[in-house]
Amino acid sequence: MNQAHLHLLLNHLPILGTLFGLLILAGGFFLKNDAVKRTAMGLFVLSAILAIPAYLTGEGAEEIVESLPGVTENLIEAHEDMANIFLWMVGALGLVALATLYTDLKSKKAASMLYALTFAAAIGTMVFAQRVGASGGEIRHTEIRSGATAAAVENGPAGGQEKSDDDD
Repeated sequence: MNQAHLHLLLNHLPILGTLFGLLILAGGFFLKNDAVKRTAMGLFVLSAILAIPAYLTGEGAEEIVESLPGVTENLIEAHEDMANIFLWMVGALGLVALATLYTDLKSKKAASMLYALTFAAAIGTMVFAQRVGASGGEIRHTEIRSGATAAAVENGPAGGQEKSDDDD
């Protein structure tokens, strides 16, 4: 297993962890259930921790894919810059979630404000997480790049020059 493979395995975890944490926190608010809200805080902390190896494997993945056809340095650099920002955002979300958990155990009154703050931070982190994930996908998936046309995607890398059985 190389660094690119590890990066592909790990990079989804902080994004999906943030998404599931956000959904679970919304459910905790709806159900007025503190245990459910605490579970969401745990997912935010876990997402922050998992973002570290996802980020650290990015450099090795870059070295493997940068010479592949269709991969440009601009796409890699844009993704790397966004991933760096996301690492700080999800890390901050994890710290706020830890503070919220701690406060929830000590003072219910102050915790409600921190839960709301964590929810807002999670929404912002999730919006940015989508952009980071999309920018990473664009590196190897030409069909999702901005400006990709349906005809170019349909025709594939050969530009539609291959003859099919239907052409006869």
